[in-house]
Amino acid sequence: MSRHLRIFVLAGVMSVAAFAQTAADSQNSAASQTLRQRSDAPATDNVQIAPGTHILLDMINTVSTKQANVGDRMYLETAFPVLSGNRIVIPQGSWVTGTITQVKRPGRIKGHGELQVSFDSITLPNGVTRNLHSDLGAIDPRSDEKLNRERSKVTGPGNKKGDTETVAGTATTGTIIGSGIGAAAGSVARGAGIGAGAGAATGLLGVLLSRGPDAMLTKGSTVEMVVDRPLSFSDADLNFSGAPARATLSGGASPTERQPNRWTPRLP
Repeated sequence: MSRHLRIFVLAGVMSVAAFAQTAADSQNSAASQTLRQRSDAPATDNVQIAPGTHILLDMINTVSTKQANVGDRMYLETAFPVLSGNRIVIPQGSWVTGTITQVKRPGRIKGHGELQVSFDSITLPNGVTRNLHSDLGAIDPRSDEKLNRERSKVTGPGNKKGDTETVAGTATTGTIIGSGIGAAAGSVARGAGIGAGAGAATGLLGVLLSRGPDAMLTKGSTVEMVVDRPLSFSDADLNFSGAPARATLSGGASPTERQPNRWTPRLP
C-alpha cells in the first residue's frame, strides 16, 4: 500500500472515531440534562381542600370563661370525614388544636361572658400536620350561647329568668316565715308583709353579688371550623396504612348542663 493510501485510510478511521465520540457526548449531555430537570422538579401536591370548607368537630375538653385564660389550648377532633372528589382527605378522628384569644367574665349586674377562639393546626391520623388560622363557623344548637361569626366569639346567655326566680323564691320563703312570726305575735298579715319584703331584699342582694352564666364550649359538643386557606396534600401524605386505630371520644356533659353560678341566700 502506497504512503498516500495509508494516510487516506488513517484519516477516515480518525473521522469515524471522532464522529462516534461526538454522538456519545451528545447523548450523555442530554441524559444528564434530563436527570437534572427531574431532580429539580418540586414534588406536587395533587389533593386540595378549598378555603371556606366547613369541618365538623367534637370538643375533647371544656373551655369556659369561669376558668379559661388567654393562651389556653382547646382540643378537638373531626366528627365527620372531609372529601375531595371521591377521596377521603381528612378522616374522621383527625386532631385539631385551638387557642383562647380573649376571655371576658360575665358581669355581676349586666354583661355576658365572652370567649374568642382561633384554630391553629390539624393533624391527620398518620401524623401529617397543616397549620391553620381558622375561625368558628357554627356552634352546637343545643347550647344557649350565641356566636359572632365575624369575630369568632362565643357569647354566654343572660339570666333574667334566674334572677326573677331567685327574688321570687326568697320572697315566698320570707312570706312563710313572716306569717309564722306574725301569727305568734297576733298579726299574720303584718308578719307576712314584713317577711315578703325581707325575702325579696335578700334575693335581690344575692342577684347583685353573683355573676351571670359563663360562656362555654362543653366537652362532647360540636362546632364547625371554617378553613381559611387551601390545605394541600400529596399522595404520600394520604397514606393511612400505618395510622393508629382511632380512639373513641368519651361522652361529655350536655351543652345545656351548667353548674349554677348563683349565690343562694339563706334566710334566718
